[in-house]
Amino acid sequence: MAEPGPGPAGGEEEPGPGDKEEAAPAPKKRRLAAGERYVPPPRKLSTGVSFGAAHFAETSYYFEGGLRKVRPYYFDFRTYCKGRWVGRSLLHVFGTEFRAQPLAYYRAAARAGRLRLNEEPVRDLDVVLKNNDFLRNTVHRHEPPVTAQPIQILVEDNEMVVVDKPSSLPVHPCGRFRHNTVIFILGKEHDLKELHTIHRLDRMTSGVLMFAKTAEVSKRIDEQVRERQLEKEYVCRVVGEFPEHEVVCEEPILVVSYKVGVCRVDPKGKSCKTIFQRLSYNGKTSVVKCLPRTGRTHQIRVHLQYLGHPIVNDPIYNMEAWGPDRGKGGKIDKTDEELLKALVEEHRSKQSLDILGILEEDLNSSAENKDCANSSDCTKSAQADPINENSCPAKDTKDPERNDTAACPLNSDTNLEMLEKNKELASCEIQDGQTGEKSSEEKDPLCVECKITRRDPSPKELVMYLHALRYKGAEFEYCSKMPEWAMEDWEE
Repeated sequence: MAEPGPGPAGGEEEPGPGDKEEAAPAPKKRRLAAGERYVPPPRKLSTGVSFGAAHFAETSYYFEGGLRKVRPYYFDFRTYCKGRWVGRSLLHVFGTEFRAQPLAYYRAAARAGRLRLNEEPVRDLDVVLKNNDFLRNTVHRHEPPVTAQPIQILVEDNEMVVVDKPSSLPVHPCGRFRHNTVIFILGKEHDLKELHTIHRLDRMTSGVLMFAKTAEVSKRIDEQVRERQLEKEYVCRVVGEFPEHEVVCEEPILVVSYKVGVCRVDPKGKSCKTIFQRLSYNGKTSVVKCLPRTGRTHQIRVHLQYLGHPIVNDPIYNMEAWGPDRGKGGKIDKTDEELLKALVEEHRSKQSLDILGILEEDLNSSAENKDCANSSDCTKSAQADPINENSCPAKDTKDPERNDTAACPLNSDTNLEMLEKNKELASCEIQDGQTGEKSSEEKDPLCVECKITRRDPSPKELVMYLHALRYKGAEFEYCSKMPEWAMEDWEE
């Protein structure tokens, strides 16, 4: 898997797609000492909506076996030098913090002109990094397939776009996904651009997903979210006979891993509340209505697991790795590290690591967590993760079932820095002169992914039985159809 260069220091960012640079007089260059390397000052920027026509045109889709696939394409990771890397060589940074690729790859990339420092080709990886150094790393990028099911537009008016999101699609670029995301598909296929994310759904969760067309509308609805005025209703199919009476679960939830996206009930976790009501039971599984009163990561899924009724095909919380009781009552009998390793091993044995959003080579790379104290994008929870984080640190202010790997706001400089550390930068651009169509016709000699044949997931594997059925605010109410698997007479 390709990876970016180091991240920025001091809060400065390279302008992202759609950002406009402000005109400013060129600063006077100070006199350099003999042999001293000049570093240009960072560029100023004004933030804006991140993606435009040039980014949608980077590559194209094709459909095969019920899957939507993206043709591989060339892609620039761009980043300023992090403060903790100042005084270290570029080779040392690649060798200690970005180990998904061997050092031989970076040497070959430098020879091929794919590494640039302050827009000049890197000839010597022993170059010592300085504050405000700007790096550009061109890679050949591959994206995982998603379901071919189309995105259904439920409502579009002057203020809002509301869609029925299929399972397996992230909301916007993060992790290994860019074009196979709701934001890009809406932009490329429906000409719906410059959308503002209001809330997010987990990648494997389907259902009602809202976007604002203006910042003013986004702010208005976001206030309702913060004030907990937004009513959310989900439906799911769970294992066993769920109780007929209303069940309220208020167990606190703790994030175990941002990388894999795993949480569990723990007294040290954040407080939360979910109300459950059984809708039907077919003798084996139950359809349950879920009313989350808070918005913690994976809240519905974790509470159902705790109650002993995990979602039937949940690829995380209904796995043998949790033990014979599969986490019922919070009983796990494993350390967090042992649990994560068991989950990864179980998916590895089924050749389904892709469902977790990680690759085999991701498991061989680990950032220097000891340096987290010097970086604002690391958290105590992330430091405990034995597998290198490759997703956005989750924030519990939006949606109870959103995706950890797609929970970073598009227009936040801070969160763009988080994306850079976690291997995939949402704010980036295609290499000048390159087109996705050209890159899809031939294999790249430096690309590891080009040399690997992976098993495609089946469309069935990309569906989880959890659906956002209704979102209601002070001035709106949006609903989708009940999914087929939630019908009373449905059978596996």
